[in-house]
Amino acid sequence: MSGHFEPLPDGGAAVALDDVEISIIRSLAVQLMELLGPGPAEDAPDDPLAGLFTEGPSEPPTDPVLRRLFPDAYGDPEEPDSLKDTEEQRAHSAEFRRFTENDLRAGKRDNALAVIRSLDALTAAGEGGAVLKLSAGESRQWLGALNDLRLAIGSRLEIDDEDDTDLLFRLPDEDPRKPMVMAYLWLGGLQETLVETLMP
Repeated sequence: MSGHFEPLPDGGAAVALDDVEISIIRSLAVQLMELLGPGPAEDAPDDPLAGLFTEGPSEPPTDPVLRRLFPDAYGDPEEPDSLKDTEEQRAHSAEFRRFTENDLRAGKRDNALAVIRSLDALTAAGEGGAVLKLSAGESRQWLGALNDLRLAIGSRLEIDDEDDTDLLFRLPDEDPRKPMVMAYLWLGGLQETLVETLMP
């Protein structure tokens, strides 16, 4: 089981993680939460309908990681398509962002928090490690968080397509990006095996 998820009878998944792996995933999830920013204020009204009328930002984020996590719905205005009206694209994207980004952020924040909580709740399974067992719902949250973590690291590494990934395999060990590359590839393996466990 070490290094990859395996299915559980209840539809969940399990993976053996050592202390270093637990620390890395937890640290990355905490950093992701910090990047996403705080959730709704504690003194927000209890009226559930009030949330329906809360508007989010209409401009894309300036941080490249957040731009990758919350892309424009109608194309990137920085790369205009000659067949489309860039001003119209920008207006549609702003409108879409205004009504969806807060919920998307909340979902990503919830997924990262679920990862942190499940790692914090682990009981040691032996010398220097533990077996993480997730329910089907927790597995889906982990899948979303792993995807977001890979997007974040990929953005920092400026990975745009598979060709970029191939180049990263050939980085010399002394390259300062090497630890991030290793984390990116390792998280990709975890994500792939988790997807396989969730497939019918």
